[in-house]
Amino acid sequence: MHEKFMQEAIDLSRQKMKENCGGPFGCVVVRDGEIIGRGWNQVTSTNDPTAHAEITAIREACRKLNSFQLNNCEIYTSCYPCPMCAGAIFWARPRAVFYANTAQDAAEIDFDDRFIAEQMQLPPEKCNIPFQQILREEAMKVFEEWEKKPDKIKY
Repeated sequence: MHEKFMQEAIDLSRQKMKENCGGPFGCVVVRDGEIIGRGWNQVTSTNDPTAHAEITAIREACRKLNSFQLNNCEIYTSCYPCPMCAGAIFWARPRAVFYANTAQDAAEIDFDDRFIAEQMQLPPEKCNIPFQQILREEAMKVFEEWEKKPDKIKY
């Protein structure tokens, strides 16, 4: 079964690449042996830097499940997830992730995300795009309200 779903992710990557939707990446989310989310890279076709295959597949699957988590699901992606997609995967909490190409394979065709991983390890003020903290006290008030909110949905 794993090969069938991975082949679907690979086929999506090829099809959507040929249609000029974006880079050569595809992904499917599976639950109980059924595909509930399909995604492909749509960065250039939607002008959305977050429209990676894994993100778009997760969004579709979560809409279908009416849930912000992918409990009891598997993700099949044509390439090892970038740092952004890996973060989204951990937030979605699937049961397992299967991938085909490696990050090194992607780097060899100019999809190299090492820079991002390296930047994320630096203190905020040392990043190539500097991060500067402002109005923390004001923002902390909202966090305090969240802590006291009786009807919050935890995740």
